[in-house]
Amino acid sequence: MVSLQKSGPEEGVCPICLEPLKEAVSTDCKHLFCRVCLTHHVEASTSRVLCCPLCRKPCSEDVLGEGYICPHHQKRVCRFCEETGSLLCVDCLELPEHQSHPKPTIEHAISHYKERLNRRSRKLRKDLGELERLKVQEEEKLQALQVDLTYLKLEAELESQCQNKGQLDALCQQQLGQLEDMPAEAARYLYLSKAVIQLANLVTDIEKMSKELDATTLKNVRDLLKRSAPQNLDGLLSHLSSTGPAPH
Repeated sequence: MVSLQKSGPEEGVCPICLEPLKEAVSTDCKHLFCRVCLTHHVEASTSRVLCCPLCRKPCSEDVLGEGYICPHHQKRVCRFCEETGSLLCVDCLELPEHQSHPKPTIEHAISHYKERLNRRSRKLRKDLGELERLKVQEEEKLQALQVDLTYLKLEAELESQCQNKGQLDALCQQQLGQLEDMPAEAARYLYLSKAVIQLANLVTDIEKMSKELDATTLKNVRDLLKRSAPQNLDGLLSHLSSTGPAPH
């Protein structure tokens, strides 16, 4: 590790955030920064020449890695095309296919989408809390009926983790036979349990994306927002107003 004592704070400390280095990145002039801190500096820069934040000496375009270099023109990316979900360099901005598309700076795009992710997370956490409350109510009813919840809990976990449609369909058919002899409360508890697991996983994905969002992950943010949009969660959120088990 290169010492920063001669031209900056003590060794092992990022000159930007003044905290211990995390994922240290070295500039051409051998100054070390946290990858996130240097990323923010690069994204906020309006200059076409990338310079070290500490000594202002020019840095190579690929100081942050390949994800920040336009694969077509080999120049540093500076804009985000919201229509195509791609990062653009100054040469890309001149291409006809991007002329009519919204192209905020990368820094602005990150800030904008972080706010959208945080709003979505707050809304879904509220919905998750209501689903969990309804699930507890059904669990209490089943306990009063002396119904064993072990199978129901396992079934909900297995189905929520099932990614293959064929496996999921087979599991549903098996489940229908099991539920025929169960009280209505058991069916509703199973549906609520699955909804809670799936929504909790989605909220985790959103909050993780918001925390880690940078230029290299911007291209994924629109898909996550689409997947978590209210109109795409009817199967989960319908439980909030449903008085019985939702249709399969």
